[in-house]
Amino acid sequence: MNTDPVPGTAEDYVRFHLREHWPWLLVGAGLLLLAVMLGPILMPFVVGAGLAYVGDPIVDRLQRLRLSRTAAVCVVFTALTLAGLAALLLLAPMVYHQFLALLRNIPDWLVWLQTQALPRLGVALPAGVQLDAEGLKAIVTQHWSEAGGFVQAAWERVSQSGKLLLITVANLLLIPVVSFYLLRDWDDLIAWIRGVIPPRYLPKVGELAGEADGVLGAFIRGQLSVMAALALYYAVALWAAGLDLALVVGLIVGLISFIPYLGSIVGVLIAVIAMLVQTQDPTSLIWIAVVFGIGQFLEGNVLTPWLVGDRIGLHPVAVIFAVMAGGQLFGFVGVLLALPVAAVLAVMMRHTKRQWLLSPLYRAGTPQSLPAAPAQPPASDEPTSPLP
Repeated sequence: MNTDPVPGTAEDYVRFHLREHWPWLLVGAGLLLLAVMLGPILMPFVVGAGLAYVGDPIVDRLQRLRLSRTAAVCVVFTALTLAGLAALLLLAPMVYHQFLALLRNIPDWLVWLQTQALPRLGVALPAGVQLDAEGLKAIVTQHWSEAGGFVQAAWERVSQSGKLLLITVANLLLIPVVSFYLLRDWDDLIAWIRGVIPPRYLPKVGELAGEADGVLGAFIRGQLSVMAALALYYAVALWAAGLDLALVVGLIVGLISFIPYLGSIVGVLIAVIAMLVQTQDPTSLIWIAVVFGIGQFLEGNVLTPWLVGDRIGLHPVAVIFAVMAGGQLFGFVGVLLALPVAAVLAVMMRHTKRQWLLSPLYRAGTPQSLPAAPAQPPASDEPTSPLP
């Protein structure tokens, strides 16, 4: 390896580091390309790693109670399984009954759409077309040849999707297996990563890993708490407002509330349509507006500041961009990884900025009196590094 000192000019500084580290840059680019190519099969491993990361602190606490690592992992998995089954047994019947009510109300919805909604919008159906059972039957009979072709094409598409369905089921079954083994061997994995880091970089990597671990842990715990609180609030509040589909709407809002404003927008649209079809009274929308107005206030002024706080430091625009970029690059896996990766990148960007302000490339050609970049004082509650 070349041991010449790093030159002082900016151009020589960049040339030196490119010459010294180009093989590792190629390795990094190759790994990134491999991750993109393997995107369709990464979902169970990404979700499993996320579950292992979340569960590791609990397992560590159980180990301090003199349980072995494997026994502690089994305890955590048993508790999570029982909690999931309890939630499923509690929520599934209610969601099922609400969907049955939704299906039973479809004829009334069609009548309301034809007799009230469309005329108020100035839309007129063609002569002889009725949105009821007999009218829909007549439409299907009249266009049976086209409908038959559509059904055939749909069936072919479903048949071709059989392999995709099997892959999806296999991936879902792999998640607990992957998370179990990763959680059991988490400490060994961290030790292996520490062992391949050059010793001269360990202090800096440990500092970055500690801060990223604190930010990421705060983000995951806080965001999951906010999502659960919003789902509970909207389900209860919309039920009190008289909406039959309150539970379904509440769960939808809670699940997608990690994207700023998207959960509320989608929830308002679904709740407004469902309430109008259910009551056929525009004044009932006042209660929907009240529910979502209070929900927005609670989310922005109570839940997010209290449960998430300001440690993550991600602007709402950055969150939206991260989710869209992750979905574009890696599909569903990218959406799952977008916000955790963005939170870690925010930590790295803060450190990179401090190094950039001190680098020869930034300071080349500037007056000698240029003051040194201020160093960020260490916080008293700086998280410890996850690297042992």
